[in-house]
Amino acid sequence: MLLSQRQALHARQASKSPGQALARRRSRGHVVVTQAFWKLLLPGSFGKPASPDPSAPGERPLYKPAELVPLGELQVSPMGLGTWSWGNRFLWGYDEKMDAELQEVFNLVVKNGINVFDTADSYGTGRLNGKSELLLGQFIREYPGSDRVRDNIHIATKFAAYPWRVLPGNVVAACKGSLRRLGLQQLSVGQLHWSTANYQPLQELALQAGLADCYEQGLVRAVGVSNYGPKQLEKIYAYLDKRGVPLASAQIQFSLLSWGTAQQDLKSLCDDLGITVIAYSPLALGILTGKYSVEEGRLPEGPRGTLFKQLLPEVAPLVELVGEVARERGKTPSQVAINWCIAKGTVPIPGAKDLAQAKENLGALGWRLSEGEVAELDATAASLKKSMVQNIFQTQ
Repeated sequence: MLLSQRQALHARQASKSPGQALARRRSRGHVVVTQAFWKLLLPGSFGKPASPDPSAPGERPLYKPAELVPLGELQVSPMGLGTWSWGNRFLWGYDEKMDAELQEVFNLVVKNGINVFDTADSYGTGRLNGKSELLLGQFIREYPGSDRVRDNIHIATKFAAYPWRVLPGNVVAACKGSLRRLGLQQLSVGQLHWSTANYQPLQELALQAGLADCYEQGLVRAVGVSNYGPKQLEKIYAYLDKRGVPLASAQIQFSLLSWGTAQQDLKSLCDDLGITVIAYSPLALGILTGKYSVEEGRLPEGPRGTLFKQLLPEVAPLVELVGEVARERGKTPSQVAINWCIAKGTVPIPGAKDLAQAKENLGALGWRLSEGEVAELDATAASLKKSMVQNIFQTQ
């Protein structure tokens, strides 16, 4: 976007009424909301003895109140949970026999303070399309903890830019379909899954209008986008701003192996516009976990195995450094990689197919990499000749 265009965006923001400006400041400054949230969740931390709550044993976040992240009017945990694998047989080997353990995964992360879950109406393969949303809805209803924690769970779903969704009403219908599968009256965040600007620019206009309609009709509390680069992000931001709809989040492939110019430019723009960045694939499909090796024949099955065989030798210096930092910290490589995303000011949403993965992910909370460690990881990542394959739906 030309400098004059960005200045115009900021001029419109500055011209809002003092009341609106104050509201924006309040939405971004989360001290009051944070204290209220924690008074409800941990009453004993605010000068009064904690009363026993037999209906919610062990509900205690693994992070400090100040670490809550503003996302529009919402306050979300510094790490969320992505549910791409829930229902996906092709890439992640999902089986419906896993559902009982997935409920345990959900219960575990929620009682430890995770309150934002990312999904999509396209998650699930074949006849399981939409399965991720169905499972999330079921898990919320069957969560055995307290109502106060259950009511603070935020679902962020994405609406696919299917070729038949060419009218704003199609997006509204998609949103209502997600609400039915989830069993909710309102979504916390509704997101466009990708932009069609590169191949169907007229459809892109309809998708943007439909997203704004969802907000205006009260179907979503906040709106966001996924796989939008800086250029398209500025365009949709400007359109939504004209309609009085705040753009709350931008989701992008973001990790130590996806930390190029595109990610850095988008993060800078989002910081400038007050948009929260959600980092998907923070473990680079598992490469950064340190669990795989070409030499030792430890590779995942399916398409990931083929990719890892090509990429692992090229990114070995980074994987080794992540492992070294993990050993020095008494952490795992996964925890270091996720914590790096948090240190960069994003909300990472790693997935979890079982309790072991969920427990490991939770270990990324409650501590922070030093500036020196982050700088060393950055330098090694920048020195690599190859990086993670980028999503084909990512735009400029």
